[in-house]
Amino acid sequence: MTSVTALGLIAAALTTFSLVPQVVKTVKTRHTGDLSLGMYAIYASGILLWLIYGILQSDLPLIASNSITFLLSAWILVMKIRLG
Repeated sequence: MTSVTALGLIAAALTTFSLVPQVVKTVKTRHTGDLSLGMYAIYASGILLWLIYGILQSDLPLIASNSITFLLSAWILVMKIRLG
């Protein structure tokens, strides 16, 4: 693994796991009223496109981070839709 790939993986991990506190808070409170439906819809769509791009480029940092990020952001989006 090159140092550039390692840097990408570290950056991907930090940005990916930045969603975890929101997921945990949503699970605990079951409240999504303050979250923007539009923001999460656009964000999840963008992450899905980054994941597809990463797959097409065979780019491990993009694939790994965007797979997890998409799952987390999609979960928040689903909870926002279900809980309002």
